[in-house]
Amino acid sequence: DDDNSEEGLHTIHSGRHEYAFSFELPQTPLATSFEGRHGSVRYWVKAELHRPWFLPVKLKKEFTVFEHIDINTPSLLSPQAGTKEKTLCCWFCTSGPISLSAKIERKGYTPGESIQIFAEIENCSSRVVVPKAAIYQTQAFYAKGKMKEVKQLVANLRGESLSSGKTETWNGKQLKIPPVSPSILDCSIIRVEYSLMVYVDIPGAMDLFLNLPLVIGTIPLHPFGSRTSSVSSQCSMNMNWLGLTLPERPEAPPSYAEVVTEEQRQSSLAPIGACDDFERALPGPLFAYIQEFRFLPPPLYSEIDPNPDQPTDDRPSCPSR
Repeated sequence: DDDNSEEGLHTIHSGRHEYAFSFELPQTPLATSFEGRHGSVRYWVKAELHRPWFLPVKLKKEFTVFEHIDINTPSLLSPQAGTKEKTLCCWFCTSGPISLSAKIERKGYTPGESIQIFAEIENCSSRVVVPKAAIYQTQAFYAKGKMKEVKQLVANLRGESLSSGKTETWNGKQLKIPPVSPSILDCSIIRVEYSLMVYVDIPGAMDLFLNLPLVIGTIPLHPFGSRTSSVSSQCSMNMNWLGLTLPERPEAPPSYAEVVTEEQRQSSLAPIGACDDFERALPGPLFAYIQEFRFLPPPLYSEIDPNPDQPTDDRPSCPSR
């Protein structure tokens, strides 16, 4: 009313009132919503209703924010690899070394994908060892110049036991990524990072482990986009045909008689049975048999429908002579 118009207030009379509103999120990067052990990243919108002589009514509604990470970038498509070796010592006795080498196709993945692990483990020691692999999530919290870190197991797998002198090779052993939150890399107070640990479990000694960094993104690998380096290194295309040039004056196409002999044409004109019998006789799709009619000549001008405007039946029909 007029009494409170200067204060920017508006009196709401009895009845049902609905107000549409919208807020634009800042253009600056926002950290992905996250719930951790020592901290969290949360977003919510809050509304308040003030009434005379009553306490205000407050309502808060949370919403989720994702800072998109596109794994179709060169830095996340680069392969990750490493090699380590360990020699076991027991007092004055020294056994042979245990060597480990591992490689993955890229650094960036999305939840639900499977990581293909290529590894080679050689056991030259006198002990029985077990190769393993695991995905770990590391949460780091920063406040008042201090940092707390939490490391959690996300997924793991186990290989076959290796006795002395044995070697095991993983040719694309798969480890599936469960539904986890994306990596948080640009927040000043909370970081969420992932790593793939390929290691050798050695009884009675420190394990031999190899850490390969991972980034869990939100935009998956495009099936027709960038290729991983492992695929591109195995497949190469000969581009010499791009240098070919067309003749200045194209030659006329050969006549039908010059390409197909009379004997080939007669053999391709074998009688065809009824449509149902023909379809039942096909062990595969119809397009696989199109090549059987490759020697038929094109129709004559007199065979073309002189009345194309008349309605015709568009249903497919059986080929006939």
